[in-house]
Amino acid sequence: MQRSSHVPVAAVNKAGLPLAAGLGLKPRHFQDVLDSRPAIGWFEVHPENYLVAGGPLLAQLERIRADYPLSFHSVGMSLGSADGVDTVHLRRLRALAERFEPAQMSDHLSWSRHGQRYLNDLLPMPLTTAALAQMCRNVMQAQDILGRTLALENPSSYLHLPGAQMSESDFLVELCRRTDARILLDVNNIYVSGHNLGWSPLDYLQSIPPNLVAEVHLAGHKVEVVEQDTLLIDDHGSPVCAAVWQLYESALSQLGPAPVLIEWDTDVPPLSVLLREADTAQHLLQSGLSASARRSLP
Repeated sequence: MQRSSHVPVAAVNKAGLPLAAGLGLKPRHFQDVLDSRPAIGWFEVHPENYLVAGGPLLAQLERIRADYPLSFHSVGMSLGSADGVDTVHLRRLRALAERFEPAQMSDHLSWSRHGQRYLNDLLPMPLTTAALAQMCRNVMQAQDILGRTLALENPSSYLHLPGAQMSESDFLVELCRRTDARILLDVNNIYVSGHNLGWSPLDYLQSIPPNLVAEVHLAGHKVEVVEQDTLLIDDHGSPVCAAVWQLYESALSQLGPAPVLIEWDTDVPPLSVLLREADTAQHLLQSGLSASARRSLP
């Protein structure tokens, strides 16, 4: 499959994603994308929505894939499951990936399956050495079946799990080091979790080795008051807030540029609104690329 020449690709990361801003692709926007061919670097899709034999959904995605790189961002691998990975599901994902040739595949630092019971949520990992060892086994098996290196996303968190033996960032970094996976750094999730659990988002960024970061996510969240405490909910249903944009600038400064995605999954607006968000991300990313180039000058 060939990429159209209009896609603004400044460079490509090790996984093959353009070093540019991308968007989460929604079926309601398929026709707009096909009609207008927006100047966006790449699109992300949830592959579990496309595990079908055929039909118009796959046909339209193939037309878009002919012009744009894709990233497959899974929500169903359940890589933290105590009873291992679902090999049947992973083989179906591999078949889909062989058809669409995504530049990157990713999932989450979470679990959502126990036996044959599937839960409609990304549940948090206990931050223990035993859980780390189990997830390492799962990630390595998943990568073997998929034939690809995965990127793993930090989750949004709302409570402290008892018995933690390390921080979330240390867990994630060690997981990637043991499995050769990389990090999908969700800046909004860092901001949300830091607020909810009382730790510093900047300290989190400082604990991440730049060479492990394959991609960055940005999204909106909502604020709720629970028993007089303010809780941030990662709902992907609004523009990126000023504080998260600022944290993204810090991430660019500390970790360097990486492909960046605008996520918007609930109350999805017209494509034009998403493109404006992506333009802001692209502007900041380009500033980060320029700063990185200046630092590399002799």
